[in-house]
Amino acid sequence: MNIIDIIDKKRNKEELTKEEYEFAFSGFLKKEVKDYQMSSLLMAICINGMSDQEVFDLTDIFIKSGEVLDLSGVEGVKVDKHSTGGVGDKTTLIIAPIVASLGIKVPKMSGRGLGLTGGTIDKLESIPGFKVALTKEELIKELNEIGMVICSQTDSLVPLDKAVYALRDVTGTVNSIPLIAVSIMSKKIASGADKILIDIKCGDGALIKDERSAKELKDLMIRIGNVYEKEVRCLVSDMNVPLGVCVGNALEVAEAVELLDGKVRNNLYDLCVDIASNMVSMGKNISIIDARDEVIEAINNKKALEKFYQFVTYQGGRIDDMTISENKMEIKSTKKGLITDINALIVSKVSNSLGSGRSTIEDVIDHGVGVFLNKQIGDTVNVGDTLCTLYYNQVDNNFNITEAFTIEEQEEKKETN
Repeated sequence: MNIIDIIDKKRNKEELTKEEYEFAFSGFLKKEVKDYQMSSLLMAICINGMSDQEVFDLTDIFIKSGEVLDLSGVEGVKVDKHSTGGVGDKTTLIIAPIVASLGIKVPKMSGRGLGLTGGTIDKLESIPGFKVALTKEELIKELNEIGMVICSQTDSLVPLDKAVYALRDVTGTVNSIPLIAVSIMSKKIASGADKILIDIKCGDGALIKDERSAKELKDLMIRIGNVYEKEVRCLVSDMNVPLGVCVGNALEVAEAVELLDGKVRNNLYDLCVDIASNMVSMGKNISIIDARDEVIEAINNKKALEKFYQFVTYQGGRIDDMTISENKMEIKSTKKGLITDINALIVSKVSNSLGSGRSTIEDVIDHGVGVFLNKQIGDTVNVGDTLCTLYYNQVDNNFNITEAFTIEEQEEKKETN
């Protein structure tokens, strides 16, 4: 068996065996298969796709490339959550304490962002002192004591995914539905939860751009879950507009606290209630309607907020010491009318240019910068009204954030006698 024959076979649209995938991918992890050879195989997969059996086989190879977390020492049902990522997506910071406050264990391993926005771990690291790297023993202890944990993924968990994703990111092979499914599900299954909720972001500001691709990914991940006898639910949510009003790490943490304190009612609130309701429904084996009532009550009675503070303190965080840049720039409207759209991709590019995201894995994130949206879709604006506020330490003038706002002029009603 050799890698050239395997690449040629996939290029010719033939199905690869598990042994061939094992030879190629495990060989890549051992550095026996070169980067350029794996790049060729990934591109052939991206162009020609994979059968279900190929996806199942590769998922198994990914899982077995490292340690599988054993959570049998944690009492109760464990429900994990994953999001495919989006602009202003701070849902994990909100739904985990909601669900944990209702008696369901939430083990969550998250990542740092690579691209236009910071990841969940980047957001948590904007809290001074917060410890993101935990041992397996610390993770299990925290789950048993407070019912939730959010920490960074260990190097021993699915190391093959980390190696392959780094190559996919620089070779134009990120958007393959089968490879996305393998990457997500291998990590979720290896993380040890009993049940898994996946939020698939779909739209201009997401990896998945259209509903057809979102449905394809949803169905495929559910089929992978069935192979491992894991209950998997998938929600498809809109990512054409930013989630909430904040984009930027510390800004998003602050917004999460505001929502848990009952002060936010917007698209972020609606999505978090939907995700948490599904997780509670799965964890307690109750209807979505009953679960939704419990979720809303956990927000209203502040139990979810108390759980968030307990979680932050447990992992060493000092949220009162979190800072947002004092440098602010208000962006004014040059038009009068109704805001009909806010482009998530443009907002994320501006936030990234301020320093809130990474272009390479080595880049250092500025946790205190980002964008606050003063206006939302459906708001009317006049010339000179503030559309948004930039929090910055450096300014990149290559992006004009006013282009993110679609403002339609409205005809003034004439009075009639």
